Amino acid sequence: MLSALSIRDVVLIEALDLDFQAGLGALTGETGAGKSILLDSLGLALGRRAESGLVRQGAAQSVVTATFDLGAEHGAMALLADNGFDMEPGEPLMIRRIVKADGGSRASINDQPASAGLLREIGAMLVEIHGQHDDRGLLNAKGHRDLLDSFGRIDARPLAAAYRRWREAETTLAAAQAELETAERDREWLEHAVSELRAFAAEPGEEGALAEERGQMQKGARLADDLTAVSDHLDGSNGALANLRQAARRLDRLAPEHPMLADALAAMDRAVIEASEAEDRLAAALGDMAFDPARLESVETRLFDLRALARKHRTTPDALADLTAELEARFARMEAGGAGIAALTAAASAARLAYEEVAATLSALRVLAAARLDGAVAAELAPLKLDAARFRTVVEPLPEGGWGPAGRDRVEFEISTNPGAPFAPLVKIASGGELSRFILALKVALAEEGGAGTMIFDEIDRGVGGAVASAIGERLARLATKAQLLVVTHSPQVAARADRHWLIAKRHDGIVTRTGVHALDAGERREEIARMLSGAEVTAEARAQAARLLETA
Repeated sequence: MLSALSIRDVVLIEALDLDFQAGLGALTGETGAGKSILLDSLGLALGRRAESGLVRQGAAQSVVTATFDLGAEHGAMALLADNGFDMEPGEPLMIRRIVKADGGSRASINDQPASAGLLREIGAMLVEIHGQHDDRGLLNAKGHRDLLDSFGRIDARPLAAAYRRWREAETTLAAAQAELETAERDREWLEHAVSELRAFAAEPGEEGALAEERGQMQKGARLADDLTAVSDHLDGSNGALANLRQAARRLDRLAPEHPMLADALAAMDRAVIEASEAEDRLAAALGDMAFDPARLESVETRLFDLRALARKHRTTPDALADLTAELEARFARMEAGGAGIAALTAAASAARLAYEEVAATLSALRVLAAARLDGAVAAELAPLKLDAARFRTVVEPLPEGGWGPAGRDRVEFEISTNPGAPFAPLVKIASGGELSRFILALKVALAEEGGAGTMIFDEIDRGVGGAVASAIGERLARLATKAQLLVVTHSPQVAARADRHWLIAKRHDGIVTRTGVHALDAGERREEIARMLSGAEVTAEARAQAARLLETA
């Protein structure tokens, strides 16, 4: 439920903090006192359009904060979690909206940034606001089906899933048919392309491997002559290594003749070892860079053909293998042709049949719920002095073009105000008083099946009085046992039924006009109800009647 509302700098309200409790709360005041500002402020916190005109003159911004107490199982908790807002059990939900004088706005939920769209989603789960120009769908036939489903506790989600599967099957079938038609037109090209790609048999990574092998062989060709010349100088019968070995053998015979010759021999032996190692390394390098000219030609031909084929098919060399598989699959589907289309057609037909079966079940449930709703509304009409009126919920099939995830039914609320008069949509009623009472009767019937935790009725009793106003008050009080109710009212009979009463009034200090809200105690409440009964001048008789109303309520 709504536990608190804080308003700063909205139109005529400079600063206002209200605390709310469960039950029925009444807001009263003279016409033009600013009752609508309260509803506009709450609507702002619930995601309605932000307009710079709401900012109080001279202020930089408006700030509205609405605080709610939610149970752990409330649907808004799951929605918050899905959007990344972690709520601790028992933690209040605080929604804040700021509107700047230049038109900019921002919103937050428990001090975390939030979008106005999310505020609207959550607001619809938390608060229902009803007035003579109802915005919940009671006067708009487009919302009647959802209202009937809510009243009948009808879960349309399985139907939405069946509808989605049917449409997906139809989309798949249409795509397959279009692909088959295109493939048939391109049969000659497709057949040639598949044959060419299969024959070439490109592999992922092949371009890189060929380019690397080609580069190594080209490098070997450039270095081969120089390395061979170096090897000839080092190796062979007249090479440096052979001469070095021969010199070492001769020095070996002379070494005993002088100590220094032994050192020279040791150095020469080391030189022979190093030269031998160099000879081995040269031989290994020549082996690595050895190449077959025929192989080089073959690699280059394959590489150039690979790149040319990729350009032809407007892809990369590494993607040719995937393209081959894709075109092979298209060719296979084209060859399968009719068999594949027949299977998809059967699947689409089965999905449609499944949808129709679930839709038929839902239609039957709606018809039953409509009968119950008609009975519930009828029970409310007589006390509201609508004895001659009749109400009915029309449930009729839609043409196939109107079928959708919510079913294939058109649902509309209709009324007849006089015996023998034809039924007509709610919006066709001329009398505002009759319309408001019909709306209340329907609200009572719908609300008793559950809804948002907080309901606000904005001047729903306008144009009625006496016994009818008393009946309205009694019904609002009854609804308040199931949900938190706030009512903006001009009716003393309704105000007397409230558990709490606030007075909305304007005051002018000679310079600025401000709107304020004051919670009334018992004496102040009696005085306000007396004012509502008698007008500007409160009489003793009005005070006595106000006391009787409060005592009776």
